[in-house]
Amino acid sequence: MSPIRQVQVTFDCAAPERLARFWCEVLGYAVSPPPAGFATWDDFDRSRPAEEQGSWFACGDPSGVGPRLFFQRVPEGKVVKNRVHLDVRVGTGLVGEKRLAALEAECARLLPLGAVRERLLYDGNDACIVMRDIEGNEFCLD
Repeated sequence: MSPIRQVQVTFDCAAPERLARFWCEVLGYAVSPPPAGFATWDDFDRSRPAEEQGSWFACGDPSGVGPRLFFQRVPEGKVVKNRVHLDVRVGTGLVGEKRLAALEAECARLLPLGAVRERLLYDGNDACIVMRDIEGNEFCLD
């Protein structure tokens, strides 16, 4: 059995490019290059049938360490809680008030981007802030 070498995280969404650019800001990711043979994403989109334009977008970790994120347009909207979500690890190694301060600072950075704060989970030592992205997908600041 060969080991898994790469993981891509795929988001079903309404606006692939918009959601991809949000996550680029959250994670420090970069927009992936357009498909081979196209100078820009706009050039690529213009080459496709109208109903397929803007149907997907991708971004990735510029260092190559994190997974690629792929965003695909689907007709239905989000209805229920995610079965899988991302944990954005900003408080790793911190505890108590230092951890809480790191999470709150990151939350404050993401709110102007369109993220929504749901709730704080804090027991005096460990903490997590549950949030939503611009399409309502849950994620945690951890």
